[in-house]
Amino acid sequence: MRRVKIVITLGPASLDFEMIKSLILTGVNVFRLNFSHGDHQSHSQSIQKIRQASEELGREVAILQDISGPKVRIGKVDGVLKLHHGETLVLAKEADPSDSKVLDISYPAIIDMVNIGEEVYFADGTIRSVVVEKTSQRLSLKLLTDGELSSHKGVNFPHTKLEISAITAKDEKDLAFGSRHDIDIVALSFVQHKEDIIKAKQIMKQHNFDPTIIAKIETTRAIENLDEILSEVHGVMVARGDLGAEFGVTKLPRIQKHIISVANRANKPSITATQMLTSMKENPFPTRAEVSDIANAVYDGTDAVMLSDETAVGKYPIEAVKVLHESIKDVEKEYPYVKDFKPVNSSDAVAKAAVQLASNLKKEALVAFTSSGYSAKALSRYRPGVNIYAVSHSLKTHRRLNLVWGVHSLFVMPKNDNPSKLLYDFIKRLLDENRISMEKRFVVIMGSSSGKKGSTNLIRLLDKEGMESVLKYKF
Repeated sequence: MRRVKIVITLGPASLDFEMIKSLILTGVNVFRLNFSHGDHQSHSQSIQKIRQASEELGREVAILQDISGPKVRIGKVDGVLKLHHGETLVLAKEADPSDSKVLDISYPAIIDMVNIGEEVYFADGTIRSVVVEKTSQRLSLKLLTDGELSSHKGVNFPHTKLEISAITAKDEKDLAFGSRHDIDIVALSFVQHKEDIIKAKQIMKQHNFDPTIIAKIETTRAIENLDEILSEVHGVMVARGDLGAEFGVTKLPRIQKHIISVANRANKPSITATQMLTSMKENPFPTRAEVSDIANAVYDGTDAVMLSDETAVGKYPIEAVKVLHESIKDVEKEYPYVKDFKPVNSSDAVAKAAVQLASNLKKEALVAFTSSGYSAKALSRYRPGVNIYAVSHSLKTHRRLNLVWGVHSLFVMPKNDNPSKLLYDFIKRLLDENRISMEKRFVVIMGSSSGKKGSTNLIRLLDKEGMESVLKYKF
C-alpha cells in the first residue's frame, strides 16, 4: 500500500462524475475545493459528486476546503502592461485611469504599512521592484526586472509586516458553507501567526464546525511563527507558490525541509503543494526534474503531495495522479523507516513501543482503535515499515485520516466501551469479510476505556493463537 497520500484539486478538467470515480480508483485520498474560484452552488455540486462516488466505490475520501484568505492583487489592467528594468511603477490607493503605470491594489491600507527600501513582487515573484518613494496615497517602485503584468495578478511584500487579518468577510461566509456541508478539512490561507487560527476557530465554533485545520505556510512571518502556528492547527501545507515569491525559488528546498521536519516532530500532517507536475497540464508525461521533486518531498517526510492546475485545468488529470502514485511507491521501497522521536505523552509512548514491537517481532501490520484519530497519527509519527490500519466509530475520523502518512482506515465500527468486545467484533468482521487469514500477525493499540480521546494505554499482540483466544470470549 502507498503511504504518502495524494491530494488533488477539482476544476473544469475533473468535475465529471465518472472522472471523480476514476480519480478515486487511481489513488486520490483527498479532493481539494479551491474557494478562490467558483461559487457555493458549484462547490455544493462537487461535494455531492464526491460523496456519491465515494459511496458507490466503497472508498471513503476526504474533502478539503481551501479558503481564499487576503490574497493581495492589483486591480484591472488594460490588456498587458509591459515593464522594463529601471522604470517606475506606482501602487496607489486609487488607480489613475490616465496613467497605465499607476495601479490600485485589493487592500489599499497596505500602502501605509510598506516602507521605503522594502521590496514588492508581482506575479509569483517573476517581477520584482523596490520602494523608492512613499506618500500617504502612493508607493513609487523602481523595477528590478523586466516582465509583463495583466489584471489581478498577485502582489507579495516579502519584508513587510502586514497587519491584515487572514480571515476575510468572504472567508467567514465560506466557513459557514463548509459547516453546512460537513467538510472534513479546512486550509487557511496567508496565516501569519496563531491569532489568525484562533479567529478562524472562533468563527467555526459559532457554526458548530470542527474540521481538521491546515495552515498554509506561505509568508515570511508564518515561517518565523511556525511553532506557535503548529500549536493551534492539526497540520500544515507547504504552499510553494507564494513561498517562492517571498523567499526566492532557490531557497525553497531548504524551507520545505524545515517546515516538514518541524511538522513531523510535532506529529502534525504536512502537505507539499504547488507545481509538482506542472508540465503535465499539457503533456501526458512528466519531466525528470518533476519526478525528482516528488521523490524529494517523500524523502523529506511529507504526509501528502498535492496537485493543483494539473488536475483542475490540465489535459491529463488521471495520468498525473498515476505518475504521483508510481513515483511515491518507488521511493517508498527505500524510504528510511522507523523514526526515533521523543514521545510527547503516554499515548504517544504506547504508539512508539508498538512500532518498535512490530519492527522487532516482524509483525505484518499495526492496528489502532481510535476515536479522534490521534492513536493512528501517533503510530504514523514514527514512520513504521509496516502498514497502519485504523478502526473508528466515527465516520469523520475515518475520512480525515486520509491525510495522514501510512494510515489506512479499514471501516467504521459501532462504539463500544468494552475493549474485549471491540476486539472480538473487529476480528470477527475481518474474517467474515475474508479480509485476513488466521495466519496474519498484528500489533494492536487501544484504550482500556474505548471511545475516549487520548486514552490509548494497551498493546495487544495478535497472531493465530491470539485471535483464537479472543474468539472464545463469551458476550
